[in-house]
Amino acid sequence: METPLHTALAAELRGRIRSGRLAVGDPMPSESELCREFGSSRGPVRQALATLRDEGLIGGGQGRRAVVLDSVASQPFETFLSFSRWAQLIGRAPGQRTQEIAVRRPDPAVAAALHLDADTPAVQLVRLRLLDGVPAMLERTTFVPSIGRALLDVDLDAGSIYAYLIERGADLHAARHTLDAIAADTEDARLLDVPEGAPLLRERRLTASSTGVPLEWSDDRYRSDVATVTITNTRSRAAMVRSG
Repeated sequence: METPLHTALAAELRGRIRSGRLAVGDPMPSESELCREFGSSRGPVRQALATLRDEGLIGGGQGRRAVVLDSVASQPFETFLSFSRWAQLIGRAPGQRTQEIAVRRPDPAVAAALHLDADTPAVQLVRLRLLDGVPAMLERTTFVPSIGRALLDVDLDAGSIYAYLIERGADLHAARHTLDAIAADTEDARLLDVPEGAPLLRERRLTASSTGVPLEWSDDRYRSDVATVTITNTRSRAAMVRSG
C-alpha cells in the first residue's frame, strides 16, 4: 500500500529536524514553499505540519510561521502501552533486546500491587528497547503467572509483547501510570549507554483487566535525550461551570 503523501512529508521534515538541517529555533518553510518543493496541495502539507506539532517538534501556526521547538519527538500519553506503535508513528524503527526472563517471587511491593501472595512466583522480564538501533528505554516488567507463562516459549525480540498477548486473548484493558524522574543506576547506565546518575524519565505502570484484576506491573526508564512525553488536556464545559 502506498504511503499517504502527508505521512511521507511528515517523515521527511522530521528527518530534517532530527539531523539538524532544521535546528531548534529555525523557522519552518512556509506552506507555499513546501507545496512547491514537494509538488503538493496545501492539504497534505497542513496535515504533515499538524503531525509535527502533535509530536512537539514545531510550534506556531494560525498565520504565523512555524518554528522548530525540539529535535526529540514526544510520546503522546495515550500511546504509552505500545513502544512499538509510538516508534512507528514518529518514523523510527522499534527494536528490543531481551536481557532476562525468569520465574521468581517478585519484590513485596510488586506482589502487593499485583494482588499476589508473597510466595507466588511471577514472570519477570527485562528488555532494552531501541529506536533505530539506539538504546531508548529499559523496561522491567512483572506479569501474573496466568499472563506471563505465554512468554516463556516465544521469541521476545520478534515484536510487541502486548500485541502478542492480546492476540492470545489477554485482557489488557486499562493502566494507571505514574511518571517521575530518577537517576540512572549502574545497570541503567550500562544498558542505556548513559553516564551513571544521568536523569531518566521513569514510568511505573499497573495494567489491569476489564474487571479490574491486576495483570502487569512495569518500571520503564527512558533516556531523556531520546524521549519526552506530552499530555494534552481539554477543559470540559462542566468543569468550567463548576469552577465559576
